Amino acid sequence: MARLLRSSLLLVILGIALTAYAADPPAKVEVGAAAPAYKVKDQSGKEVSLADLTAKGPVLLRLTCGCSGCDKELAYFQEINDAYKNQGLTCLFIFKEPDAKVAKYAQDKKLNMLYAVDSKGDSWNVFQTKTMPTNFLIEKGGKIAAIAAGCDPSGLLANKVSDKAAKVVGTDSVNVKSKVEEKKDK
Repeated sequence: MARLLRSSLLLVILGIALTAYAADPPAKVEVGAAAPAYKVKDQSGKEVSLADLTAKGPVLLRLTCGCSGCDKELAYFQEINDAYKNQGLTCLFIFKEPDAKVAKYAQDKKLNMLYAVDSKGDSWNVFQTKTMPTNFLIEKGGKIAAIAAGCDPSGLLANKVSDKAAKVVGTDSVNVKSKVEEKKDK
């Protein structure tokens, strides 16, 4: 009886191992691929589905934090949001910080876009990146149009993202670096 139980247990373990081996690995997150299925709770606690957002229009998903570099880039990405939201672009920032800290940051910085908190960092696993920040421009329908990783407080990276966003929404590009500099001069 004990031998039968051990054999049965071994078969169950072997079956689990084979099933895991046969399972498809997650699709690589890259330009031209479909964006991963993803849901997160926004600042009000409402569940937001990336698939639902991309069904309505393109999405700029930014995995970020409130560090000094990301903070210096924030104005450029708020300009991207302002420049293209009327053409259907939704900007979604996902912060890897505690809720209370992000809520204060959002209030202090007057964030004018959708944001969520992922203090465990699950988003970075889903989107297969360790770089913070990383920006994913996703076309309507869910295909990844561009990925821009790294921090660039000068605004040059944000300008590249702006150029790609303009193409995705079918409008002229906005130089967000110049826009931010103009506002600073006023």
